[in-house]
Amino acid sequence: MMYLDKAYQDGFYPEMVRLIRSLFSKVLKTNPNVYFAVITGCLRIAKESIFTGLNNFKVRTISDVEFAEYFGFTDQEVKDMLSYYGAEKAFGAIKEWYDGYRFGETDVYCPWDVINQCDKLRVRADASMEAHWENSSSNAIVQDILVDATETTRSQIEALISGEAVEKVLVPELTYTDFDSEDQEVRQTYLWSVLFATGYLTDKDEPVNGIHKLVIPNKEVREIYEKRIRSWFKVKVTGDTVRWRQFCEALKAGEYKEVQRLFNEFLAMSISIRDTYVRKEMKENFFHGMLLGLLRAEGSWIVVSNAESGIGYTDIRLEIPMEKTGCVIEVKYAEGGKYGQACEEAMRQIEMNGYAEVLKQDGMRTIHKYAIACFKKSCEVV
Repeated sequence: MMYLDKAYQDGFYPEMVRLIRSLFSKVLKTNPNVYFAVITGCLRIAKESIFTGLNNFKVRTISDVEFAEYFGFTDQEVKDMLSYYGAEKAFGAIKEWYDGYRFGETDVYCPWDVINQCDKLRVRADASMEAHWENSSSNAIVQDILVDATETTRSQIEALISGEAVEKVLVPELTYTDFDSEDQEVRQTYLWSVLFATGYLTDKDEPVNGIHKLVIPNKEVREIYEKRIRSWFKVKVTGDTVRWRQFCEALKAGEYKEVQRLFNEFLAMSISIRDTYVRKEMKENFFHGMLLGLLRAEGSWIVVSNAESGIGYTDIRLEIPMEKTGCVIEVKYAEGGKYGQACEEAMRQIEMNGYAEVLKQDGMRTIHKYAIACFKKSCEVV
């Protein structure tokens, strides 16, 4: 049903519904040349009556037990495939990136991802994991739920990217026009249902009394959420031109207290990552990406992420060539709110590894070294 999705996105949905209804009626009803047909898609869209007059349907959803193992690859199938290509060592990484989907009572991997990654591993045994499925879809649905997010929804998204589950009653039979409901609560219910149906969320356990415990399935999908959050955050913050300009000017001038005050205000409006299951380095990357987006919005600055500097890698290196001013920024996640400790660690890393040396070599006369410690929706800067 990708044609209906495209039609909805591009504004000719009613016309496409009529076309598909006519097509199915001609092809699947009283056609002596068709004995058996399989129709697949993300949404059941039964309410659109595109199957008018057709009988004897068997519907299999991702919550059904029968045929569940055929919707994706199982652990053993992935192991067999990797063994065939001599890439057994990649199993752990593939499991982290592409596993995690629950169909009925079976845990499966995204087959598109596994096939494409095996193709990479066939050529290079040490090929890094890539977001194959992400690059094949628009991910617009994640953006939609962020744009409409209430405080409750934002809190639930925070829980999801932190590795927690959220409980939802889902609507299995939807139409794309349901997303246009003026009732925000209804619209949010539909959006959660589509996130589940399209693979952005999956069941953690078997649903109980119609209530689903939803989680983000794997690393690839979690990164989709994080990228969309950072994109939404950047648009939201840079849209407040006055405060964003104040932030940039404070950073350039070395006014760390003002940088701290403004970044705290920005974080308060955003979605954070909770102090739960996600590894520390992933939490740091989350805040690193948010800060990076704000700085790159200033088009006249040279902003480099994780660039080689001195004897190590700094999180962010910034140069303002016209003013011969540079900044080294090291971002740390302050476990349990221990800001001072995290800032000390970050500054020690900057000094010991000589991160400022590249700026000196590039002719920067004024150099600011920033240690930024983040925890949930607040930060401390030194």
